[in-house]
Amino acid sequence: MIINRLKELNDVINNTVCTARNEVLEFDKAFFLFKNYLINTRLKNGVVYVIGNGGSAGIASHFSIDLIKALKIPSNTLTDSNILTCLANDFGYENCFSEFLKVNLRKDDLLVSISSSGNSMNIINAANLANKKNVRIITFSGFDSSNKLRKIGDLNFWLDKKEYGLVEMGHFFILHSIVDLFNNINLNKEELTAYAQKS
Repeated sequence: MIINRLKELNDVINNTVCTARNEVLEFDKAFFLFKNYLINTRLKNGVVYVIGNGGSAGIASHFSIDLIKALKIPSNTLTDSNILTCLANDFGYENCFSEFLKVNLRKDDLLVSISSSGNSMNIINAANLANKKNVRIITFSGFDSSNKLRKIGDLNFWLDKKEYGLVEMGHFFILHSIVDLFNNINLNKEELTAYAQKS
């Protein structure tokens, strides 16, 4: 049983679709672009905000810790219970992240949005706000390929599965790999130039 489960997870990760707006990217190029966004954020003294609900909030927290500890990049998950419950109570849960970001998000920051379904309204509203502020957005989603979140991001990782456990594990694996492989993520000279210009 567990061997079949591992195979399922392997298939989900291998079949991840990476896009930069409407352009489909190979994993290596998507990873390079992600790394480039992180480097630019750090160089410009920005903050990487990472958001999610439930299990995705746990993944967001772990990734944020890794950014701070391993890569020395400032990060925040917006999960302080006092702030979160205050904003949710006053503005509705669908605006708990966007109200925080409305005040704190700056042009040199980066938003990483994680939603298994890609249709959680508080995540969508936060991404839309970041878009209005011209802040780069990286999204992680699953379920339907036409989910709302995937249409907003500058860089998107979509997992073709309608099961929370496998989508969440896939998201976690990819994010952990970004950190683990950070120093080894490179492209050839022509590709480096092309993607650096895009970012």
